[in-house]
Amino acid sequence: MHDVIACTCPHHIHRNVFCKHMAAVENATDDGTFDAFPSENDDAEPDNCDCAGLSGFPCWPCVRIGRKELPN
Repeated sequence: MHDVIACTCPHHIHRNVFCKHMAAVENATDDGTFDAFPSENDDAEPDNCDCAGLSGFPCWPCVRIGRKELPN
């Protein structure tokens, strides 16, 4: 028997159906995390990286994949 779960997405609220978010939670790993976009190498530089031309500022492709963070 499954534990009762709910979601606040429109698909679940308006249609009262099992949504993709609920499926993700149900398929989460034992430690409660879910890697939606697993990467073989998290530190890999993206093909369109332009950090070298930005004087130490991270480029958007590296920020978007979590390789680097924007400064405060």
